[in-house]
Amino acid sequence: MFPKPKPQLVPNTYAYESEPMVKATGFREYDARWLFGKEINLMGVQALGMGLGTLLGEMGVKREIVTGHDFRGYSASIKMALVSGLMAAGVRVHDIGLAVTPMAYFGQFALDVPAVAMVTASHNENGWTGVKMGANRPLTFGPDEMSRLKEIVLGANFDLIGGGSYVFENGFAERYMADLTNRPKIKRKLKVVVACGNGTAGAFSPQVIEALGCEVVPLDVELDHTFPRYNPNPEDLEMLHAIRDKVLETGADIGLGFDGDGDRCGVIDNTGDEIFADKVGVMLARDLSKLVPNATFVVDVKSTGLFASDPVLKANGVHADYWKTGHSYIKRRVNQLGAVAGFEKSGHYFFNAPVGRGYDDGLVSAIAIIDMLDRNPDKSMADLKNALPKTWGSPTMSPHCADEVKYEVVKRVVARFEKLKAEGGSVGGQPITDLVTVNGVRIVTADGTWGLVRASSNKPELVVVVESPVSEARLHEMFKGVDAVLRENPEVGAYNQTI
Repeated sequence: MFPKPKPQLVPNTYAYESEPMVKATGFREYDARWLFGKEINLMGVQALGMGLGTLLGEMGVKREIVTGHDFRGYSASIKMALVSGLMAAGVRVHDIGLAVTPMAYFGQFALDVPAVAMVTASHNENGWTGVKMGANRPLTFGPDEMSRLKEIVLGANFDLIGGGSYVFENGFAERYMADLTNRPKIKRKLKVVVACGNGTAGAFSPQVIEALGCEVVPLDVELDHTFPRYNPNPEDLEMLHAIRDKVLETGADIGLGFDGDGDRCGVIDNTGDEIFADKVGVMLARDLSKLVPNATFVVDVKSTGLFASDPVLKANGVHADYWKTGHSYIKRRVNQLGAVAGFEKSGHYFFNAPVGRGYDDGLVSAIAIIDMLDRNPDKSMADLKNALPKTWGSPTMSPHCADEVKYEVVKRVVARFEKLKAEGGSVGGQPITDLVTVNGVRIVTADGTWGLVRASSNKPELVVVVESPVSEARLHEMFKGVDAVLRENPEVGAYNQTI
């Protein structure tokens, strides 16, 4: 019998090499993330594979799965430990090798396989590992599946029927890229900076963008799992500023930045300004709603209020559905509502047919942006941005908060704002007019300025975002007001970045 995983073992000991270690907090709301070596070991990963195979059986899903791994020094070994556990649970494994996450999602369709398990820590810093999983394409696991997987793994309640098998899908990357590029080239001449932060997307993104007919200016596309310049995260200003500098240096029409596992895309316009992903989503919604009248778009609660207030979207009959942050939540909501697309401020975009298959793919997002420019040949990316009503918004800001307490802290923060609203109080000098509590709390004041606090789903952090349609000063006043409430909780630490 396979032993029960332990929450902690000491490295370089007999126990560490002979027993599974799995820290419970690694099972997140919709995927799994651990610090490799400190919170999970290889036998723990093997236990995860056994648990996932067992869960597929419980769900009545055929025990067959696509797997791949991102470009980190330890990801291949983690994947093979996962594969050994899956096979012990009777799973037929299709290994697509080194891959971006959406390549694994594509594999579910191309190989006609029901399940997926992609080994990636996404944009997390080196030292992290994780797995993104699903068993009902194009959807990925949510809280129910993740909770049950956690129970199975930590309780070692495995159904080890054996009989699993393994096949390596040679040449699958070429198949994925061909699927993206088997289409007419764009008519417009575009110079595009393609930045990958030395992450996995560097092996694929420049080739795909070039195949569309664009002139590509590569930036940090050489794969290097030490991430020597910056973490490949298009929400981080360090990456965005590097892209800005290259756009201005080369006179490019646009800069596109891909995250570590290639399922997100950040944007810099031709003047060097970073356009936060929710604003790009509004631009895409304007473009697509001309083609699909009365369209529904799902957006996460971190996103700009323009989806509901923009006059062009209103004139096109757009319905904006604000929903929980998280790629699994938005993906499911897009699928449930049959929405044209879903947009997250983090840069996860989900396009239904004819643009995409419902899952998040940074290259599909990049192609949609390039097609938008191609359909507007007399307008630059800056022109399209400047046509939006002016708002002042923050990047995503993340103060440290331990995984064990972050949800309790958010619960206290929500209660504090609910009490403040009930008493007729104000935030940043303006009365509270609305609280949206579908995911943390979004505090809306009388002048339309708003702030959001929620728990990060994949790191020991909180998430804070603020926006004002009035002025930059109001943006800072809202942030100061929200932060003051956070500071009532001693568990909340320093921010990774602030305004």
